[in-house]
Amino acid sequence: MPELPEVETTRRGIEPLVRNKIVAQVLILNGSLRWPVPQQLTSLLPGQKFAAVSRRSKYLLFTLDQGTLIVHLGMTGNLRVDSAVAERRKHDHVEIVFTDGTVLRYNDSRRFGSILWTTEDPLEHVRLASLGPEPFDSRFNATYLYKRSRDRRIAVKPFLMDAHVVVGVGNIYASEALFRACIDPVRPAGKVSKAAYGRLIKATTIILNEAIAAGGTTIRDFANSEGKPGYFKQELRVYGRVGQKCTACDTLIRQIKLGQRSTFYCPCCQK
Repeated sequence: MPELPEVETTRRGIEPLVRNKIVAQVLILNGSLRWPVPQQLTSLLPGQKFAAVSRRSKYLLFTLDQGTLIVHLGMTGNLRVDSAVAERRKHDHVEIVFTDGTVLRYNDSRRFGSILWTTEDPLEHVRLASLGPEPFDSRFNATYLYKRSRDRRIAVKPFLMDAHVVVGVGNIYASEALFRACIDPVRPAGKVSKAAYGRLIKATTIILNEAIAAGGTTIRDFANSEGKPGYFKQELRVYGRVGQKCTACDTLIRQIKLGQRSTFYCPCCQK
C-alpha cells in the first residue's frame, strides 16, 4: 500500500502537470471503488481549473475553482498524466481530460482507492477531520507523544501507526524508525520514556524525508507518476530482512506479528 512518502512523491510528480489546467471532460469508466465515484463529477468539473495539489496524510487534495477532489490510492492505485490519445491501460477507471489535450488517469487494479468530492473545507471532511498531526508538524514532538501514550498498554509500533496519533507512519517506516531509535516495537507505548520518544520523533522524520527523496519504497507494485519504482527499499535496515544480519551489530533480524502486521526488529539493538 502506498504510504506517506509514496503519496508525497505522487503529489510532487502530478502537481506541475495539472496545475492551472482546465477540465474539458470527465470519464468514469468504472466508478466502483472503495466508495462509488460521484457521477456528478462528469457535469461539475468541466470548465473548472486545477489550482493546486496538496496532501493530508495519505490523501491527495486537488483544489479546483468550486471544490476539492479527495483522492486515496488504496493498496494499488496510481495516477499518471498522458496524452488524451494515448492508449488506456487495464484498470484505468477514471479520466479527467484537460483542454490542452492531456488527461489525468486513475488506475487501480484492486479498486480499494477512492475519489471523493467536497465543496466544504476538505480538512473537515469525515475522512480527514479526526486525523492526527502530520509527522513534519511542530505539534508532533516528544511531549505530545509522551502525553498521548500515558497508561496505554498497546505496543509502541501500532501506537505509532495509529492515524489518530500521527498520520502517515505506515508499517515499513514504523519498523525502520523504531530500529533507528533503538526501541523494542513490543514495548508498551505507556512504558516508553519521553527521551525515547524524542529519539523516535527524530528517526521518523529523517526516515520519511529520506524515503521521499528516494521516491518512496517499492516492495511490490508502487510506481510514481512517471511509472518508476521507489528506491528507498535499498536503504531498509530491518523491514523484510528477517534472518539477515543487523547492519549495526550482526545479530539476526527477527520477524513477529503485531496488530496483524509483520514487524521486523533487532533483538540486540532494540530494547
